[in-house]
Amino acid sequence: MISYKAITISLIAFFSLTFSVSINSQLSDQYYNECIPDIETGFVHNSQPMKALLTGAEVAEFRTTLYDGNIYRFVTCTPGNNKIWFTVYDTNNKLLFSSKKHNNSSTWDFKMEGNIECIIEAGLMPDTGDSGLAMLLIGFKKAGDTN
Repeated sequence: MISYKAITISLIAFFSLTFSVSINSQLSDQYYNECIPDIETGFVHNSQPMKALLTGAEVAEFRTTLYDGNIYRFVTCTPGNNKIWFTVYDTNNKLLFSSKKHNNSSTWDFKMEGNIECIIEAGLMPDTGDSGLAMLLIGFKKAGDTN
């Protein structure tokens, strides 16, 4: 027989989890809405924000495929004073871009020549906070588009 104590603990755990997921989702939506204008200036967002909750020196890893003939824009977003570094590698671990080598830029525009699967690593800059939400948005447009 299930005790009232077990039912109470289960209900508390369920509502706590539901409430925290709702808060995280709302925060994520808020930062997404703040960052999307950086993509929508001439680019089409791929509709899949890549996001991770990071603590300390944790590194998030995302994968995406980039296609020949497109111009891409990567935009990083995070709440508060946090800043994000990010690097882009091909699947042979060849470095394609590092924000650390470009004044910790939060954006990168580039033209693709050939199709390539990329590995994107992102983390919080050590001097900007102990934990936070890291979000990466990717936009694209056809080379030659003037919009």
